[in-house]
Amino acid sequence: MTRDRVSTLPMPAYYNRSAITDVRTVHYAEIASAARTYAREHNLRPAANDTPSVGLLAIDCQLTFCHPDFELYVGGRSGTGALDDTRRLVEFIYRNLTSITAIHATMDTHTAAQIFFDILFVDENGNHPTPLVSDLSLAALQRGVWRANPAAAAMLNMSSEDLQSHVIHYAGELARTGKYNLTIWPYHAMLGGIGHALVPALEEACFFHTQARCSQTAFEMKGGNPLTENYSVLRPEVLTTSDLVSIAAKNSALIETLLGYDRLIVAGQAKSHCVAWTVADLLDEISARDPALAGKVYLLEDCTSPVVVPGVVDYSEQADAAYARFAEAGMHIVKSTDPIVAWS
Repeated sequence: MTRDRVSTLPMPAYYNRSAITDVRTVHYAEIASAARTYAREHNLRPAANDTPSVGLLAIDCQLTFCHPDFELYVGGRSGTGALDDTRRLVEFIYRNLTSITAIHATMDTHTAAQIFFDILFVDENGNHPTPLVSDLSLAALQRGVWRANPAAAAMLNMSSEDLQSHVIHYAGELARTGKYNLTIWPYHAMLGGIGHALVPALEEACFFHTQARCSQTAFEMKGGNPLTENYSVLRPEVLTTSDLVSIAAKNSALIETLLGYDRLIVAGQAKSHCVAWTVADLLDEISARDPALAGKVYLLEDCTSPVVVPGVVDYSEQADAAYARFAEAGMHIVKSTDPIVAWS
């Protein structure tokens, strides 16, 4: 009997779904002990020889996106989007411990001087752009509505002329490849800050899985290159400077790992941005190899939400359009409450 024919598992005794928003210490020794006891009680086996192998890609499930008190909370249209998504994802992990071979958690990771933060741009009066509001399209940049901030160039070890040239090139590449316009985001996922951390309830679940299945959670850092956005964990938005010098490359090692699973489950934030672009890049790789491989990808639609800032921006339609395209390509749109055994 294969693993995914085993019935779903109960929540660990310590799990408290009402504490999903708590910012707290994870007591690793206690969780490890509980996980080992749980594994014995439920006859869980080490994950190394799982058949089929099942990978879970949890994208940017960090406080910065998933907690309403933090910097770039993804509330979706409901206002409780990422909170509900995180609770469902945590419970999905616990219920399916015996089916999940490995967890990959991506970590959006930023410092202050990056191409999508306001410090890098000024108008003719020295004012910085307003996050999520100011227009930094290619046309606006070419007209000089916004320009690279000369004072910030030194933070990137660049001349102001080179930074300005890169900014125009960057916006042009986004337009040429059909990406979103350059967006100025609120400061978020700051390296060294609390917002960078995983939601503690999810960190507990990942650590519990590590101990119960002897499978190390893999943490995938992304977004640290100051000259390009990195919505997708598989590939930065722009790969070169204006003079075509390489500044980044796709994550070939992770692509091979993810495509090596018999099944790949994807969840996280935000559906309209980091999730959508990661899955899109994965689909490009699949299309270039064998389109039938799309059938091994399962998207947890109730564990992801789009960026929505009421009265400012709403990316719900773009997110839904992306998921429709993924489904048309052969990927499966599923819910966290669907038993894995029922997935075709």
